[in-house]
Amino acid sequence: MVGRGSDLRCVRRSCGRQAAGFSLPELLLAFGLGLGLCALMLQSVLAEGQNGQRLARLLRERQAAGRALALLRSDLQRATDVASSAGPSGQAAACNLAGRAVVLHLQSAEGPITYSIGKPAEPIWRGQVLMRCGPAFGLDGSPSQGQALNRVLLDGLASGGALALLQGPGVLRLELRQQMPLPGQPSQVLTHQRLLPLPPSPS
Repeated sequence: MVGRGSDLRCVRRSCGRQAAGFSLPELLLAFGLGLGLCALMLQSVLAEGQNGQRLARLLRERQAAGRALALLRSDLQRATDVASSAGPSGQAAACNLAGRAVVLHLQSAEGPITYSIGKPAEPIWRGQVLMRCGPAFGLDGSPSQGQALNRVLLDGLASGGALALLQGPGVLRLELRQQMPLPGQPSQVLTHQRLLPLPPSPS
């Protein structure tokens, strides 16, 4: 009986370290460790989100460049003549080039087609732009013989970032170089290349 009474008194008086609970330094240490762990998890989540945004933007840029190269290949397949330039000051182009450099000039049954690179006319575009001056397309996807239109195909190009060079007999190498700015990092350069067959020379 005496032992039980002493045990009850010890419990009521919170005897021992276990009954006293955690000390203030222990609580502060646990709180600091918890905050550090939360900060690490938050930093990891933010980095994952930035990587996802970067990859999504990279995919969009590659898709846009792929569409521009596909259109250029389609025009090249329909061309009857290919020239590296449109003549002095772009005199053979159907549109005003506004000082842009000619990348490729094609002659087709629907009219001349000129691809040029330079500064955009509107500030909504990034860097230099690749523009196409040529026949528009109808609802069926075929080119029309109406008035030539000047349209931006791709923006964010580096200076001189569009080249059309003869790679070999009957083969044209097209190269596009884009600058993709990244927050807090140097700009990444994306290079898109295609080897396309030239149309047969008219007999």
